[in-house]
Amino acid sequence: MDQRIQNWLDLADYDFETAKVMLETKRLLYVGFMCHQTIEKALKAAVLQATGAPPPKIHNLIRLSELSGLRENLSEKQRVFLRYLNPMNVETRYTENKDRIFRSLTARTCSEMLAQTEELLCLIKHLL
Repeated sequence: MDQRIQNWLDLADYDFETAKVMLETKRLLYVGFMCHQTIEKALKAAVLQATGAPPPKIHNLIRLSELSGLRENLSEKQRVFLRYLNPMNVETRYTENKDRIFRSLTARTCSEMLAQTEELLCLIKHLL
């Protein structure tokens, strides 16, 4: 595997491990942020593989799934999850959005988010 692709996947794995630690320490807002980062980096690896060019400096998971050509390989459940996860990057950084997202996160929803992130990460790696 191209080392540049492997680097993106290594970062995705690192971010996923960080998301798990954030759940253990009840830093729920950052569980969502790190799950987003995990999938963003895995999709950027897929974009790099599909195009041979560095991925764009964007955070939109739906757009990255399209650019990588993986969108059509995702189940409807996984597409819904991407839409759910998509705002966890930018919106967690700004006070007006952070509060709204924080109120929606519980240990249970974050555990489910981690499980779905792991499932999607494994699928992306498999497709690469």
